[in-house]
Amino acid sequence: MGIRHNLGTKEYYLGHNWECQGIQTGDKLGWWGIFDNRNAVQNAMIEVEHLSKVYGSTTALQDVTFAAQPGEILGLLGPNGAGKTTTMRILAGYLPASKGTAHIAGFEVHEHPMAVRQRIGYLPEAPPLYPNMTVEGYLHFVGRLKGLSAGDRPSRVQWSIKQCNLQDVQQTLIHKLSKGFRQRVGIAQAIVHNPPAIILDEPTIGLDPRQIIDVRHLIKSLAVDKTVILSTHILTEVSMTCQRVAIINYGKVVATSTLADLKAQQTDLLTYELDVQGARDRVEQCLQPLDGVLTWRWLPAQTAERRKVRVTCNPDTPIGHQLSHSLVHTGIEVHEMRRLGTSLEEIYLDLTTQEVDTSANDKDAP
Repeated sequence: MGIRHNLGTKEYYLGHNWECQGIQTGDKLGWWGIFDNRNAVQNAMIEVEHLSKVYGSTTALQDVTFAAQPGEILGLLGPNGAGKTTTMRILAGYLPASKGTAHIAGFEVHEHPMAVRQRIGYLPEAPPLYPNMTVEGYLHFVGRLKGLSAGDRPSRVQWSIKQCNLQDVQQTLIHKLSKGFRQRVGIAQAIVHNPPAIILDEPTIGLDPRQIIDVRHLIKSLAVDKTVILSTHILTEVSMTCQRVAIINYGKVVATSTLADLKAQQTDLLTYELDVQGARDRVEQCLQPLDGVLTWRWLPAQTAERRKVRVTCNPDTPIGHQLSHSLVHTGIEVHEMRRLGTSLEEIYLDLTTQEVDTSANDKDAP
């Protein structure tokens, strides 16, 4: 029998009935369920809108927006320090956002944290394991914490053990397991209560190639009837596992798309990368008047005089020869010039590589 709580204008039911019998006030919506669901977002399983997080004078996230649909695997991709873990912690209810909203299964994370926690499985970068417990004993413990009834717990624990292929080690102490098996136990604790949304922070970090393949297969199997969002700084993990990607850099989402669409969008432009030696302002004076040059971006400097610049051009205007000739004629030494392909690696680097003190320059900008 559940316990009803009246908090302000909303009622909560802390029971163990997982079946939703309606959304009218007083109807049950399951343990940790919330009665007032009138403002729920119905389309996406996970929806983040204009999310920001500020620590003192440091902005970790700025106006982050993305969504993940039911049954989808979304990769949150970005370099170390880009804001991926901060985003995950906000979604899991571990951190409050400074601005913006995040909805999971229709419930706003800050307003209805208990309802959200019922509906998510969360694996942080360091799995929350108790090394002196057996695998099975630990999952029973987690099941109790997550409100599973004594009658449901054994079947749910065995289901999660089977899903994560832990049958042969379920009576083994966790501290005796390899890192790959410990990662599987971490995923098992995230799914033991059968949530519709799973949040995985760097799930393959530190694993060997065989373990990485096993975890990839496990994540794909979970997405048959769940929404999975995972963070990583490794492009291969996204390309091998995810259907869509949100690329984050310096706390901002710079692209959100399927991998195929992301690559297709880049084929409309032509990009050259040049390794040059000479004053930066002289190089820009050469680029400015050239027809067909759209933008350029300086990559981190190698030396005071030698640096790389990435130049984006109109593909309808053949400019490669003119570009190199103009630089050399001005006295700029060109050590290397190469035309970039449209590989996902190049796209990712182009979206996430920039100097801290400069941004992409537009030739028409003052």
